[in-house]
Amino acid sequence: MKAYFTRGYSISSSHRLHTEALSDEENRATFGKCNNPHGHGHNYRILVTVGGPIDPDNGMVINMSTLDRIVNETVIPRFDHMNLNLDPLFKNQVSTTENLCIAVYDLLNEAVKPAQLKRIRIEETENNFFEYSGPQTGSKQDLDS
Repeated sequence: MKAYFTRGYSISSSHRLHTEALSDEENRATFGKCNNPHGHGHNYRILVTVGGPIDPDNGMVINMSTLDRIVNETVIPRFDHMNLNLDPLFKNQVSTTENLCIAVYDLLNEAVKPAQLKRIRIEETENNFFEYSGPQTGSKQDLDS
């Protein structure tokens, strides 16, 4: 039997969407107001979904306090009240929320085992949501799991 557990966390971070691969004019055209040289911030909501068999002894996929400890040691201090552009993970890539999803996934993937990290969802604004479920190998089973 497999079940899923999702837990939410909040961070506040700033960033500037900008890439050296584009001219200043192209950056402004591509990223609009998000290219403000002074940056801008978001109150992000990060939803972490793990799945796996239910432990017969405790009835859980993962202990909530274990997941909290992992996220509070790995993700929160790294990104909360930080400028994402200054994090080494964004040295060579734009600090989009898509890339933040991948970064959070990569930071947590091994740490939550034996549970399986199924998805990271980040709610950036009331209208913008981003999800990442790990690298896909392209098979139908991978896409549906």
